[in-house]
Amino acid sequence: MSIFDSDHSDDEFELPEQDLDEELKYCKSILESGYVYDSIERIDELVQNCIDYDRLEDALYLLEKLIEIFPYNSEYWLKKGIVLNGLFKFSEALLAYEQSLSLNPNDIETLIDKAAAEENLGMLNQAQETLERVLELDPENDDALFTIGLLFQRKSKLREAILYFKKVADRDPNYAEVYYELGFCYENTAQLDKALDAYDKFLDLDPYNANGWYNRGIVLVKLNKTEQGINSYDLAISIRDNFASAWYNKGNALADLGRLNEAIDCFKKAYEIDKNDETAVYNIANIYEELNDLSSAVKYYTESIKINDEYYDAYLSRGFCYDSMGKYQLALRDFNKAISLSKDSAEAWFAKADLEYSIGQVRESIYSYREAARLEPDNYELWFNLAETYFELGEWLEALKAFDECIRIKPEDAASYYNKAKANFVLSRTKEAIECLKTAFMYDPSIRTEFEKEYPEIKSSKLFRRLLGEI
Repeated sequence: MSIFDSDHSDDEFELPEQDLDEELKYCKSILESGYVYDSIERIDELVQNCIDYDRLEDALYLLEKLIEIFPYNSEYWLKKGIVLNGLFKFSEALLAYEQSLSLNPNDIETLIDKAAAEENLGMLNQAQETLERVLELDPENDDALFTIGLLFQRKSKLREAILYFKKVADRDPNYAEVYYELGFCYENTAQLDKALDAYDKFLDLDPYNANGWYNRGIVLVKLNKTEQGINSYDLAISIRDNFASAWYNKGNALADLGRLNEAIDCFKKAYEIDKNDETAVYNIANIYEELNDLSSAVKYYTESIKINDEYYDAYLSRGFCYDSMGKYQLALRDFNKAISLSKDSAEAWFAKADLEYSIGQVRESIYSYREAARLEPDNYELWFNLAETYFELGEWLEALKAFDECIRIKPEDAASYYNKAKANFVLSRTKEAIECLKTAFMYDPSIRTEFEKEYPEIKSSKLFRRLLGEI
């Protein structure tokens, strides 16, 4: 229902817009003179024409003058509320509606518009009370039922919203908007088949609604019916070519199907429509990276950073590209920037650590690995890399602690037991080394071959075989 609903019929006089200023001038002069009684109908029609042509300030002026003369006219107070609502002056609109209701307490139209103002002010419980008053006066008022459903939806009480929307749909199967909202509620309560059915019913009633086709596409993709989802996005785009979100979602769906070049075209179209959409540009870069076109990937990651210079993911991803291209200092700069933007990101610390290690900054990599492990303590690969780095630096005790963390995460990890064995041998902890070696051989017999290659002088030792319990 429009906030500018009125009682006038299609047969009433509608002033051409080009004549509106002249009529306003004339009616203002009448209002200023105070002799309005013979011109009331003409002024009322002008008020409606101002509303129809979105000349709301002019409509407000006329209504305030009329209210000065007729302060007990509830209709004028109602229209003032409608105009103020249209001007986004919701608090003033609410006062006007309350004044109208003080003169005509049971007017359903005023109650419904008052609820709209209350909703716009965030007074959701008061809006619901107002609408329940409407239902007391008119239990079959579909607009009131529908709006209560919207209020529950806005409060994230979607199952309650569904109950009200279903009441409306049961009473009026041609109430198109209710199926749209049912689709939204069902989708967000993981009832995807019901959501699809609701959007299909909505589109039966309103087949040229781009948002309907778009939402239907989202549900189909969630149902793993990706091709059908793409078809729905195409229909949304055919209705509204500048529908950036539809182009973007179509790009995601095409990428999921491996149709990467088509996906790039869609993301480029989304970016063409919305030059502030850094995520569309990021996705273009991401696909180029997947296609191993690293120069193009860097170009688009850089473009996304120009749009949003605090785009953590873009810095991190560009850093990976620079690393792969051998541009290590640029990569390190990007990883550091990513860390500065999200200090709690284990991934950025891990990337920095691996890069530092690979360019010979081994000591620095220890700190980065430890930061990553602090943030993601159950990441086996992190602890293993840290343990190996300690091992390389000859920090055997720290290496042992890190390998113990690996075993905590993966109790049957033969590689960690084997490396613990080597560290214990270095520390002359023969008993502990042998126990670790036994466990490593038990979990992965192939490690014995590796051990014999690394320690050929030990493999034939009778003492060693006796310690292993083999003789």
